Amino acid sequence: MKIGTIGTGVIVEEFLNAVKEVENVECTAVYSRKEETARVLADKYNVKQIYTDYDALLKDENVNFIYIASPNSMHYKYALKALQNGKNVICEKPFTSTVEEAETLIDLAKEKNLLLFEAITTLHLPNYNKIKEQIESLGELKLVQCNYSQYSSRYDKFLAGEVANAFNPAFSGGALADINIYNLHFVTGLFGKAKEVKYVANIAENGIDTSGIVTLRYDDFVCECVGAKDSNSPSFAIIQGTKGYIKLNGPANQCLSFEFGIGNKVETYNEQKFSNRMVYEVTDFANIYHNNDLKKYHELLEHSLSVVEIAVMARKDAGIVFAADNK
Repeated sequence: MKIGTIGTGVIVEEFLNAVKEVENVECTAVYSRKEETARVLADKYNVKQIYTDYDALLKDENVNFIYIASPNSMHYKYALKALQNGKNVICEKPFTSTVEEAETLIDLAKEKNLLLFEAITTLHLPNYNKIKEQIESLGELKLVQCNYSQYSSRYDKFLAGEVANAFNPAFSGGALADINIYNLHFVTGLFGKAKEVKYVANIAENGIDTSGIVTLRYDDFVCECVGAKDSNSPSFAIIQGTKGYIKLNGPANQCLSFEFGIGNKVETYNEQKFSNRMVYEVTDFANIYHNNDLKKYHELLEHSLSVVEIAVMARKDAGIVFAADNK
């Protein structure tokens, strides 16, 4: 895998550090609209080629994957053009702003026999997959609670009138898209699509959600997913059944460890050896690519589409409108 990156933020550096840990994967090019920011990133990670022209990057034969870490609203644009030019894609969360965008990308990837991955760490973490194995031991499920709340470094500026992308409907921002989406991935990966989706949110004057609660109803249990960028809380997830519980320690995108309680017996698990959570997803993407594991690939695509559908239902239930809705 030879990867060209889009974006120069912290998440890109975390991704590049993960790439260094995985065999047969390398970053061969860095793209940014500004040469100076591209150069700083390329020098830090010993990447020889930089681009300020996206079309030029897409013509680079030494790149077969495009990693997209642009503002949320631009994921679709960059991914679509990459696929049209025969490049495989790894796209940061949220996958797309609308269901129509997701369906278009998926159809095109399949038509061109290309890979299209959402870089959502949760599904690939060993602790998450261990949780999935343990759920049947809990008996009949009754309640699921997830909370990922983190006071945004940009929130004070937002209150002062400076609107960053993360709080801008034009850029598909907000608490649901930026942070609660991890909870939706966590729950959907374990239990599938919910039958009913509701979202009660704290909405700012510009129409963006700064925090909120998504309620998901399944056949036999209910689930709440809390996400906040305007306040802080310990992050966790709890799955309760008639025979016991599982408590995730920390946010759903890291799955740092979890407790498994049956009766009076409580055990703590942590099967993750890498501190960089992204190593596991890059490893899985590489395995799918090198082994042509289309079954696993299509499962991931179906999952990503399901989460987009749920997120859009939640967003529309709260009356939140993105610029992408009007295309």
